[in-house]
Amino acid sequence: MAIIRQLEHRELERFAKHTETEGTYSIVELDGKKYLQIDTYGSKQRQDRGKISQSLRLSQEAIEQLLKIIKTNF
Repeated sequence: MAIIRQLEHRELERFAKHTETEGTYSIVELDGKKYLQIDTYGSKQRQDRGKISQSLRLSQEAIEQLLKIIKTNF
């Protein structure tokens, strides 16, 4: 798992098609600070169904950056 405190723009050199998967989010509070945690799960073909594949935890600063990115680009 990783805590993301800052997002930096980077252009992709190549694009790959991604498979769809399930995702969940949680609000986590640690040491008086709130984080948005996003978890993804393996594909339906994965042997261990329902097991978390990746977790990202965003700090308040990263959430604010993400909101600006979304408002600007979508």
